[in-house]
Amino acid sequence: MDRLLFTALSGASHALMAQQIAANNLANVNTTGFRADMALSQDDAVQGEGFATRFMAQQRASGVDASTAAAEKTGRPLDVAIQGEGYIAVQGRDGSEVYTRNGNMVQNEAGQLTINGYPVLGDNGPIVLPPNAIASFGRDGTLSITPDDGDVTATMDIDRLKLVTIPPENLAKNAQGMIVTADGSRAQTDENVNVSGRYLEGSNVTAVSEMLASISLNRQFEAQIKMMKAAQTLSEAGNRLLRGA
Repeated sequence: MDRLLFTALSGASHALMAQQIAANNLANVNTTGFRADMALSQDDAVQGEGFATRFMAQQRASGVDASTAAAEKTGRPLDVAIQGEGYIAVQGRDGSEVYTRNGNMVQNEAGQLTINGYPVLGDNGPIVLPPNAIASFGRDGTLSITPDDGDVTATMDIDRLKLVTIPPENLAKNAQGMIVTADGSRAQTDENVNVSGRYLEGSNVTAVSEMLASISLNRQFEAQIKMMKAAQTLSEAGNRLLRGA
């Protein structure tokens, strides 16, 4: 009975974790550049005597859905959307390199380009815009500036976005929800990654799919609870038989 109870408990624990992930995905259905989390688990055989068909759900770190989402035109010069695979490198709170698909950049008081407060990285470190300059991004992520007088002949390239690719199986998220590599290594710069200026990519969460998954997970959780109650009932019946003997 202990093994049945443990098997049901592990299944219920996984279903509860998956429900939390689905709820977080739904909460970010309108978040720019958001990548949906995926609940992962693996089957481990229950050790000991008995049939070899008994398995328990072993939780693993959640995965990241790498599928792309639709891009919407904003007309804003500091907005970019990545075409296909790739990520924008930004500087994390601890100075490490983290990644995002959110291309909504703003300029802080020091002139730095930031995404949600994270400095945007270029070929030469954090990108800083000169004052009173009109910025635009090229297809390859090159940042060009034009003087505020509009003289296009004075346009010059000052830096280039650090664009990287990460294999889907190596994707993970840190505590702040930023993309990182699962093995802790630094992602490699990929010159083949292109961007679309004045566009922003939306979230790749499908609300209907997440809602259906949430309903299914709720039923799974209830089924595991019933199994635990059944294990308790069987255990009590066994104890009564032993006492009667």
